[in-house]
Amino acid sequence: MSDPDYTTTITVDKSPQCAFAAINNPRAWWGADIEGQTDRLGEEWSYRYKTMHYSLQKVTELVPNRKVVWHVLEGELSFVADKEEWKGTDIIFEISEQDGKTQVKFTHRGLIPAGECYDTCSDAWSGLIKGSLRNLIETGTGAPDNL
Repeated sequence: MSDPDYTTTITVDKSPQCAFAAINNPRAWWGADIEGQTDRLGEEWSYRYKTMHYSLQKVTELVPNRKVVWHVLEGELSFVADKEEWKGTDIIFEISEQDGKTQVKFTHRGLIPAGECYDTCSDAWSGLIKGSLRNLIETGTGAPDNL
């Protein structure tokens, strides 16, 4: 049996359009140090957090109000032995309507419990998705880089 990828889900009392727009604005919920266009299919963009994290993503799927997928082309994590642990992984957002609310299912495919980064990275993703992204969707204000 293979290790499960990291997944978490939030439900918000906003439209799928609001969720989609917020996800595609990672500067407002993930990190301010982002270079490149984040909301167009085929575009590449990078994120950096101090000297701890660098990653280059490519937008590989963009289905309005339904799905966003970023493929990690490059990654460097300073705090683990395998500095490129994120390379080749996928960051996935699936948006659906559930009982009049919007559900966002987040999966980091390739971030698995056997990986050295799993504990730290899954904790960071939990805070970002359940805190910063949720707040951005619900209130219009996220907390990027508030790890």
